[in-house]
Amino acid sequence: MMNLSKTSNPVFKERVFAQDYRSASDVMTVNGTVNKTALMLLLVIAGAVFTWNKFFDVVSSNPEAAMSAIAPWLVVGGIGGFITVLVTVFRPQSSGISAPVYAVFEGLLLGGISAIFEMQYPGLVMRAVALTMAVFAAMLFFYRSGIIKVTRKFAMGVFAATAGIALVYLVSFIGGFFGMNTSFLYGNSNLSIGISLVVVAVAALSLVLDFSFIERASESGAPKYMEWYGAFGLMVTLIWLYLEILRLLSKLAGRN
Repeated sequence: MMNLSKTSNPVFKERVFAQDYRSASDVMTVNGTVNKTALMLLLVIAGAVFTWNKFFDVVSSNPEAAMSAIAPWLVVGGIGGFITVLVTVFRPQSSGISAPVYAVFEGLLLGGISAIFEMQYPGLVMRAVALTMAVFAAMLFFYRSGIIKVTRKFAMGVFAATAGIALVYLVSFIGGFFGMNTSFLYGNSNLSIGISLVVVAVAALSLVLDFSFIERASESGAPKYMEWYGAFGLMVTLIWLYLEILRLLSKLAGRN
């Protein structure tokens, strides 16, 4: 039976890996998961390029029309991404289909969001992408070299921090409907920037837990379809990290 550490990623729940898969004839490997993660990343980029081009094909002549042009795709991407997350989490066996579909939906959403930020702050998106990839590479190096060790206390700390962030976001979202001041989260004050730095750090540390979970699942002989599930979980964290870095950079740019 697998004995996997707790992870902050809601995709990687213990019950998903609760069985002993070592009798499976075709098992999960780290390399297979890496390949599927790369494919999902390409699908995200393809979806993002579509909505990005939709936006900038119109924005120079009519900014309002540009928003209208991508609004349906943002809705499709957001709702479609949410549905495919649920399908994948509750039925990992279907991840070979649902995970790539999720990547396309998220690409549509990210492309539109990124285009809006880019219109406000030219050059911001490329900096956010570069920083996201740099953080990913750094966390992978720290994990593989043993600089960051995934202990139970470390995992519990990241898990608690992630739960706290989710709770703060939920409260601020609901409170916004009742006139709650959420500038501490969405403004560009020192406090808001400090909070964003903390969230980015937690998202980065969550990647380390994802690496550990994927490696342990592979060592335990999980079935081949779990490569898609592992890639899916890693992509969820990577997208979260990108969005948080994008928000942080926009706050800093807004102060200039």
